[in-house]
Amino acid sequence: MKISCKPFELILKHPFSISKFTRTSTPLILLKIQYEDVIGYGEASMVPYMGESYESAAAFIGNVDLSPFKYPFNFDEIISYLDTVAPGQPAIKAAIDIALNDINGKIQRKPCYEIYGADLAKMPVTSYTIGIDTPEVIREKLKDAADFKVIKVKLGRDNDREIIQTIRSMTNVPLYVDANQGWSDRIKAIDLIYWLHDQGVVLIEQPMDKNDLDGNAWLTHRSPVPLLADEAVQRLGDMERLKGAYHGINIKLMKSCGMYEGNQMILKARSFGMKVLIGCMSETSCATLAAAALAPLCNWADLDGPWLTINNPFANPVFENGKYILNDSPGLGLEGITSDLFL
Repeated sequence: MKISCKPFELILKHPFSISKFTRTSTPLILLKIQYEDVIGYGEASMVPYMGESYESAAAFIGNVDLSPFKYPFNFDEIISYLDTVAPGQPAIKAAIDIALNDINGKIQRKPCYEIYGADLAKMPVTSYTIGIDTPEVIREKLKDAADFKVIKVKLGRDNDREIIQTIRSMTNVPLYVDANQGWSDRIKAIDLIYWLHDQGVVLIEQPMDKNDLDGNAWLTHRSPVPLLADEAVQRLGDMERLKGAYHGINIKLMKSCGMYEGNQMILKARSFGMKVLIGCMSETSCATLAAAALAPLCNWADLDGPWLTINNPFANPVFENGKYILNDSPGLGLEGITSDLFL
C-alpha cells in the first residue's frame, strides 16, 4: 500500500475559545492510501492540546509499513500494529484507519454506514458549536447556525450564565453544553447544572477535571441532565474506569484512532448502559463523513466541522433539517476531491 499525505491549515470562521485557550486555525494532515487500484482518503486533525503536529505525523507515517496487511482488512490487527509504531498519536492513526475504511467500502461496493450496520433512519441531528465569546460576537455566530436544530455551547469561565442568556435572547432551540473541565467547585457546578436544565440544556460534557473521577461521579449522581466524559475518555481502554462516573461518553474519531475503535467504543458504552455523543475536532468533510457513518448508532451528534471553517478542501456534506444526508456511494461518499489536492 502506498501512503501520500499533505499538510493543510484549516482556517476557522471565528476565533474559537473554550475554557482554557483560543485558536484561529487547526493543522491537518490530508492522507491518501492506494491499495492496488483503489484509493481511500483520511484526515488527521491535530488540535494543539492533543500534542500532535506536522512533524510528529510525518515521522509516524515514515515508520509505517502497511504492506503485510491484505484485503479483507483485520482492523483490530491494524490498530494494534499502529500502536506498536509509536504510543499516542491517535489523530494520524485515525487518518490511516479512515482511509482504509474508505477502501474497504469501495472494494465491497458498500457505503461505510452499511458495513457498520447503521440505519440512516436513525441519523440524529447534529449541533452547531458556539465558542466562548462576548455577547455581540455570540449573536453574530448564531446567525451562522440558522440551519441547525441544536446549539452546542462552550462554557467553563466566569460568564457562563451571560452566554446562555445571550443565546436564549435569540433562539429557543435545545442546547448542548461543553464545560471542557472548566468547573472546579462541585456545589457551584450542581447549582449551575440545575439552572442550565431550566434553560433547555439536554446534555453536558466534561464538567470537571478529567482526573477528578470522584467529583464528576458526584455530579453525575445528582444531575438532572446526562453528563458525558470527553477529555476523560480517548480510547477503548479508558472506558472501564468510567462506568458509573458518567451517564455517557463523547467519542471523537481523532481520539479513538478512527472508525473501527470508535465503533468498538459505541458497543462497549451500550454494554455499560451509557449513552453516546459522537463529535469532531476542527475537521473537513472527510473525517466528519467518517463519523457520520457511525452517528445513527449514537444518541447525539456534534459533527459541525465543515461549517465552522472557511477553506474546507472538499464539498460540504449534504445537510437537511439539521441532519447529515448520506449518499449510497461506496466508502465514505466523499465528494469534491480535486486532482491537485495531494501535489
